[in-house]
Amino acid sequence: MAHRTGLGAPAERNDPGALRVGSIGGVDVMVRSSWLIVAALIAYLVAPAIEQVAPGLGALKYVAGVAFAVLLTLSLLLHEISHALVAKRFGIGVRSITLHFIGGVTAMDGEPGTPKQEFAISAVGPATSLAIGGLALALLQGTPDGLLAWVVGALAYANLVVGVLNLVPGLPLDGGRVLRAGVWKVTGDPHRATVAAGWVGRAVAVVVLFSPWLLELAGIPVGITDYVIAVVFGWFMWSAATSAIMSARIRAKLPALRARALARRTLSVPEELPLAEAIRQAQDIEAGSIVTQDAAGRPVGVVNEAAVHATPEERRSWMAVRDVTRTLEPGLTLPADIAGEQLIRAMQSAPATEYLLLEPDGGVYGVLSTSDVDAAFSANR
Repeated sequence: MAHRTGLGAPAERNDPGALRVGSIGGVDVMVRSSWLIVAALIAYLVAPAIEQVAPGLGALKYVAGVAFAVLLTLSLLLHEISHALVAKRFGIGVRSITLHFIGGVTAMDGEPGTPKQEFAISAVGPATSLAIGGLALALLQGTPDGLLAWVVGALAYANLVVGVLNLVPGLPLDGGRVLRAGVWKVTGDPHRATVAAGWVGRAVAVVVLFSPWLLELAGIPVGITDYVIAVVFGWFMWSAATSAIMSARIRAKLPALRARALARRTLSVPEELPLAEAIRQAQDIEAGSIVTQDAAGRPVGVVNEAAVHATPEERRSWMAVRDVTRTLEPGLTLPADIAGEQLIRAMQSAPATEYLLLEPDGGVYGVLSTSDVDAAFSANR
C-alpha cells in the first residue's frame, strides 16, 4: 500500500524508527526498521517457490528471497517518487519518502491547491505501479525459464496488485485521494471531500477485516495467515481513514483563526526599563503584551508572560524588562494578516508562547499568544 501525508508527516529526518538511506531530487529516502521484518518474511514465504524453480540452492534460496524483497521495495520507491515529482511540479514541497512494513508514504509540506492537482498527484502512483507490472510482463515473454523468469513474473504480479489495490476508492489509498478530488470538484469543499473519502476508507477497512470469513462462506479455503493479514491491513486502513476524517474536521475550523483578530494590544518599551514600570504602563493602557525595543525604536523582543508571572513582585522593581524577554529570532515575527492553516504551519515551524505581529510596512500591530490561539480553536470546535 502507498499513501501520502500533508502536514505532520510521520517519518521525519529525526525519527528514531527510520533510517535515511539517500536522497533523490532533494527528497530524503527513509526506510523504517519494520521493513527488515517484512523483508525476512517475504524471503521466508517465497523460499519454497524459489526452491521449486531453482532446486539445489539450499540456504541461498533465502538470499534470493531477500533480493526479491529489495527489488519489490525499489518498485514501491518508484511509485512514491512519482507522487513526489508531480507534487514538486505543482510547487508543493516534499520532505521525505518513507518505506515501511506496509508500503510507502510521501510526506509533503502542504496539500494540493485544486482538485486537478489532487487527482494528478494521486493517480500517478497506481499508474506507475501498473506500468512497472506491464513492463515486467512484457519482459517475461523473452525471459528464459528458471529463477530469473520467476523473479520477473513475481514482480509483475506484485506491481499489478499494488496498482489495482491503490485504486480502491478509500483513504488512505491513492484511490481514496482520487475520490477526494472528485468530491472536491463537485462540492467545492476539500474538507467535506476528505471526510467522504475517509468514510469510504472505513467501509473498505471493514470489508478487509471480514474478507477471510467471507471467503470461507464462499467455500474458498483460508488459513491463519490470511486472518492475520486481514487484521493488519484492516486496522491500518481504519486508523488512517479515521485520522484523515479527524484532520479534515480540524482543518475546517482553521479559517476562523485570524492573527489580527486574536492579537493582544501591545506596549513598546526600552529594554532597560524596570519590569515593574513596564507592567504599570501596560496596565494603564490596558495592553495585554509588552514588546522591547532598542535605542533606534526597533522591536527586539517579546516579554514572556509566563516568566513575568513567575517573577515575585518584590523583584520586579529592580529587574530590567529584558530579563523576562525572548529575543525575536527568525519565525517569531508574523504578518498581522496571517490566518488559518498558514498561521498554524508558521507556529509549528517556530514553536513559542508569543509572536510579534507586523503590518506590511513593518510597524508593530500586536502580539499573538499561543494560548489565545488554542482557546479560539477550542471555542470553534
